Amino acid sequence: MRREHTNFWHTHELGSTVEALTATYFTHTFARHTHEGFAIGIIERGAETFYYRGGTHIAPVGHIVVINPDEIHTGQAVTAQGWSYRMLYPTADFMLRVASEIGVRPHIPYFGSPILYDPVLYQAIRDAHRALESSHSPLERETRLLWAMAHLIRHHADDRPAVSHQGVSHQALQQARDYLHMHYSEPLSLQTLAQVVHLSPFHLSRLFTAYFGLPPHTYLIQIRIQRAKKLLHQGWAIPDVALATGFADQSHLNHAFKRVVGVAPGQYRKIRQDNPDL
Repeated sequence: MRREHTNFWHTHELGSTVEALTATYFTHTFARHTHEGFAIGIIERGAETFYYRGGTHIAPVGHIVVINPDEIHTGQAVTAQGWSYRMLYPTADFMLRVASEIGVRPHIPYFGSPILYDPVLYQAIRDAHRALESSHSPLERETRLLWAMAHLIRHHADDRPAVSHQGVSHQALQQARDYLHMHYSEPLSLQTLAQVVHLSPFHLSRLFTAYFGLPPHTYLIQIRIQRAKKLLHQGWAIPDVALATGFADQSHLNHAFKRVVGVAPGQYRKIRQDNPDL
């Protein structure tokens, strides 16, 4: 019988908390979502397909996946055989620091291709991931992680910084996004949000989706999940987290959380309980 397996944890390396995931999925599907930092991983078995930047991509075994911060993407198996992978989630600040230290980029690295084939880098990421998972030596963990990320940046980052939306004049959309961040725990309606920015509900929904890559209600779920992760870090009970972050109940939180993070809130919270110093 095929069984899905996940192991998600945090580790504190080089002054930064890095999240890591080892998983095997067969039927699990990641909904459209973003990460605050980078998502960098290797496919160890099978193949993953995902939507990213307006297209569908397939990452087969032996390849590397690199997702830039705040980029909309999904994830699911290509075939019924599923896929297994190891993922690292370094923060943008961590990657900026690595880039600065190796003297090649004065800005947060930007990766133009979401799928890479580089056997040397593949092995370096695998070795770093395994060290983060099981090595008791901080020196080994930090050295392997730094070397892998330095190789990735030096050989695969673009020469230009990440594309920014700052040049786009959409003050109303920025205001709508800020309102969602401020009122994420409330039962918001599209009508209310549209009134705040003086647009019609239909017009706001269409423009918001085109600008941010997610419709307002899905963007709100992203905000709630990010806040839920912080509360789980602090040891909150899951029903209280659901209430504080605007989910209808614990079941609603569980479903949304796993579709984005890949593990259930209970497993995510246990990581913090087992690692109180992280």
